[in-house]
Amino acid sequence: MLSHCHSERFVLSVVEGLCGKPFCLPSGLSTAALAKVEALGEGGRLKILCDLCVLLPVGIPNGSGYNISVANTMFKNISIIGDGGMGTVLAMLLAEKEIPVRLWGYDAQQLQQIAQNRENVKFLPGHKLPETIIFEPDDKRIIADADLIISAVPCQFMRSIWTRLKKHTSKGVPVCSVAKGIENKTLFRPTQIIADVFGSDASRGLAALSGPTIADELAVRLPATACVASADDQLAQRIQLTLSISWFRIYTNTDVVGVELAGAMKNIIAIAAGIIDGIGAGDNAKAALLCRGLTEISRLGVAMGANPQTFAGLTGLGDLVTTCISPKGRNRSFGERIGRGQSPQLAQSATESVIEGIATCESVVDGLLQQYKVEMPITEAVYDIIFKNKSVQSAITDLMTRQLKSEHPHY
Repeated sequence: MLSHCHSERFVLSVVEGLCGKPFCLPSGLSTAALAKVEALGEGGRLKILCDLCVLLPVGIPNGSGYNISVANTMFKNISIIGDGGMGTVLAMLLAEKEIPVRLWGYDAQQLQQIAQNRENVKFLPGHKLPETIIFEPDDKRIIADADLIISAVPCQFMRSIWTRLKKHTSKGVPVCSVAKGIENKTLFRPTQIIADVFGSDASRGLAALSGPTIADELAVRLPATACVASADDQLAQRIQLTLSISWFRIYTNTDVVGVELAGAMKNIIAIAAGIIDGIGAGDNAKAALLCRGLTEISRLGVAMGANPQTFAGLTGLGDLVTTCISPKGRNRSFGERIGRGQSPQLAQSATESVIEGIATCESVVDGLLQQYKVEMPITEAVYDIIFKNKSVQSAITDLMTRQLKSEHPHY
């Protein structure tokens, strides 16, 4: 067994070796830190560094681009609004990190059942929930003393939920949204909805967490990555450190528009991917769909002022691939049922989960597409199938027989 002193010196040497520069390590490493060092040995150098920067209250290497004082301050009291799959799995993650976390749901009876069973049978079945997660149905108590609020409410319900909770929310407490969608009528992204509800509270930091994050996989600690975007880079760094763990790596981004738009739009393309699966159109067709679908997402995003690089990253290409290939994806599964002959209405009724791509498709075609005048034939085809009862075969024929053109015309 390594002594406390030896462990501390070993970690220091690992960090300095990797960073190539001096590093000041605070005294008093926790028992958890020592256990990690002893268990991993020299072969776990990268993981130790990750854990130092993420799991423990220690310093960040000089020259890393981080604000040292901010990066050392993880959030310590977190409230999650929304008891769906993503809200639940983030509560599990925070409990594993021993960060106090409370979970709220709009249906108090359902929340009580989750608390009693220690399992979210409806949205995350088969996964036992840690005893340290507090399930709080009271609107006022769920917000009290929180230093970070995670909004895990589906996009189309965010306005009503936050209007309900607004009066209990202290000024300046940051909110991180994990929703993926575009609100009907207003055409607002999730963080825009929150900002609109809170109005003049300019001190409230807002962020969006997005990426290829299937809740069932996170629940069993399969490795995954995501991106947290905020106009306030220091807020993004604090959320990054708070939510990152050895099996969940988070990057930061300042392109909130691109991150949220990509997360919303990929659900439309996922519906199309499901239709492709349902009719058995093959892998060539699906590959073409993903490529041309990403082109449409990027085209609209650039028109809205997003960074084009965002769409080649985790929240663009990464989330698109996962959503379009995973058998667990709600939007893809919805499209597959349509491809197999079900009506959109019947396909939607087959699940209790919210299929965000339906409402997002309506917002894009009836709103954003008209506003920004960009070409989005796949999105329009999905819209016609869902809302105009166009047959799948007719939609595919129309897409395949469009006027021939260059693959990369100017947007």
